[in-house]
Parts: sequence; structure tokens; C-alpha cells
Amino acid sequence: MSTSPSPETTSSKERRLPFNAPVRAGALSEWALVPLRLFLGVTFLFAGLQKLANPGFFNEKSPSSIQAQLTGAARVSPLHALLSHLLSYAVPIGITIAIAEVAIGLGTLLGLWSRIAAVGGALVSLSLFFTVSFHSSPYYTGSDIVFLFAWIPLIISGAGTRLSMDARMAAQAAKSLGAPSPELVAIPFAQVQALCGHFNESQCAARNNEPCDQAVCPVLVGSGDEGASSERAEAVHRRTVIVRSATTAVVGVSAALFAAGTAEIGKLIAGTPTASGVNELGATSVTTSPGQATSGSSSSSLGTLLGAAKDVAIGRPAVFTIPSSGDPGIVIELVKGQYVGFDTVCPHMGCTVQFSPSNNMLVCPCHHSEFYANNGDVIQGPAPHGLTKLDIVEGSDGNLYLR
Repeated sequence: MSTSPSPETTSSKERRLPFNAPVRAGALSEWALVPLRLFLGVTFLFAGLQKLANPGFFNEKSPSSIQAQLTGAARVSPLHALLSHLLSYAVPIGITIAIAEVAIGLGTLLGLWSRIAAVGGALVSLSLFFTVSFHSSPYYTGSDIVFLFAWIPLIISGAGTRLSMDARMAAQAAKSLGAPSPELVAIPFAQVQALCGHFNESQCAARNNEPCDQAVCPVLVGSGDEGASSERAEAVHRRTVIVRSATTAVVGVSAALFAAGTAEIGKLIAGTPTASGVNELGATSVTTSPGQATSGSSSSSLGTLLGAAKDVAIGRPAVFTIPSSGDPGIVIELVKGQYVGFDTVCPHMGCTVQFSPSNNMLVCPCHHSEFYANNGDVIQGPAPHGLTKLDIVEGSDGNLYLR
């Protein structure tokens, strides 16, 4: 004999929302912040792992390295003097940024030390704003200022009690100590009035029959022995901090192992080309130190020696440092024996552009400006004009020279 579910049971199932969200969950601002947490957390976690997995990011000969990015940023940043002094510490800075982004991303996603993670994310975004996108015009075309303000709600409210390890641990600590759960439930103030035994015709008996006011409602703000309540809250806080610290240690060790594995996988994927000086976009470093003079040789009148022409092949350009400016440069063999060179500092924000062999053009990794590989002209902005072209010639001795 079968039984049909009662109307009450059916109604309860129909009202059940994903993730055990309460009815009217949209009225809770902390619930509304979950999509923002997911976006910021995933973005920062991906950014950190991407840096660790890219050997070129820590290779000063790569146009996508942290050294090249700092060099480009130093030209346009209002913090020029500071960045210039930090160039010699580029690799430790890059490692610190990558690890910080991983930690910030995990903290935001898990809701673990969420306010601290949000402050860290805001500081990273602020530093990128001053070093990379400070001169974006209009200002809202730079993403860093948007990220900066996106962190502010999470700094103010934390992760809240929704999908948050902080909240879960606080709830467990409160339960073990017999304290009320910190979870919030959305309820209209009119409903509070309807259920409150002190409410009578717009007056509150608990407030000596003064007008009922949500701001000073004793039901909402709490009542009773405030001293005992404060002691219990302190005990809950202490226990939460202990559990949170232990959880952070476990998550931190796991994240460190995962990050290290990601870096090793990146090296394995790069394989032999990275060891021989080839970066992820197919540019090699010329074998002779840039800027070496050619006086005394038969080709001394050709200019500054860059390196052997055999080190550059079609589709596999070489990178070097321009002696006169210190800017990163690139030399590309278009067809057999025909070479072109460019200053790879993007005229938009000073990032170092990279050669993309798949479509034979130069691309800015920061704001995606694109340039023709044959003449450096802009394909699409936001770069206002093309790259500075360099005069590259091949000498009779098989070497390339910059004139």
C-alpha cells in the first residue's frame, strides 16, 4: 500500500534551494557576494599557478619574464624610481607574487581568513594599478582598478556565512560551547514585529512603550546578561582561531605541494627548448652578449654585434637588449636571409610584447594589442601606434648587427 507525501512535505521540498540556502537568500548581502568570491578566487588562483607553471616567467631572457615586465613598467609607472631599484630582485618578487596570488585565491574560494585574503588581493591589485595600468585612458579600461574596488566589499563583510570555512568553524565552535549559531537568516522587520511579544500598536514595551524602531530593537540587537554573552563570544572566537590556524596549516602545506607540482609540470612541458634558451612563444636568446662592440673586425662598420644569424630561424625569433636604451628587442627572420627587428616595449602601457608563431604577429600579454611581424604596425589596439622598428643587418661573417 503506497502513501503519498503530505502537502507539508511536498512544500518543504519545493522550497529547498541549492547549497541549503535559506528562503529569501537574495536578501542577504553575504549570499549575493558568493559569485564575486568565486570570480576573484578562481582568477587569482589561476594567475598564481600560471606564473609558477611558466618557466619563462622567471627566465630573464624571455620577453614574458618578470624582469621584462618590471623593465617595461618602470618606464611608465609613477613608481619609476622604486621599480628601477627592484629589477635586481625580479625573481624573488615574481615568486612572492605567484605564491601570494595562490594564497589569496584559495582563501577567497574557501572563505578561509577571508578578510585577510581580501586585503592581500586589494594590495596586489593596487600595486598592479600603479605599475601597469596607471595611465590607462579612460581610467576604467584598466582592469586593475576594477579588481581593487571589487575586493572592498569582501574586506568590509568577509566571506559571510555562505560556503565559508570561517563560518563553518565558527558555527562548530559555538555549538560545542552551547552558544547561539552565528548564521544569519533574512526576515522582514514587519515579521519581527508580528512575532515579538513586546510589540503593541507601533510601540515597544521593552523600550518603555517608545516607538518600535528597527535600529534599536532589543530582539535584533540582543538582550540579557551582556557580560556572560561577551565571555561566551570570546571563548567561541578563541576556539575558532585555533581550529582556523590548524586548518590553514593543512591547506597551506597542500597548496605548497600542489604549486610545486604545477611548477615541475610546467618545466616538463617546456622540456628541452627551455634549457636551450627557447621561451614559450618561440623566441631564442642570441648567443653573443648584446651591446658587444665589433671594432677590429671586418664588419665593424655594420654596427653593434648581436649574435650569430644561425641562432635565428624563420618562425623562431631571438631576443636581446638594445644597448642605447636598455629596452628589450626582438629580431625576426621573415624569409631566408631577411631580418627585421623591433623594440618590444608596447607603446600603450610599457609591457613587453611577445612573438606568436601560430599567427605570425607580435602580441602584448597585458592588454592584447597586436602588431604585424613584418613592419610592427598596429593590427588592433589599445596601442596608439606601432612598435619602434630597428635596423638589423647580416654581415659577411654570418653575424647579425644592430645599426
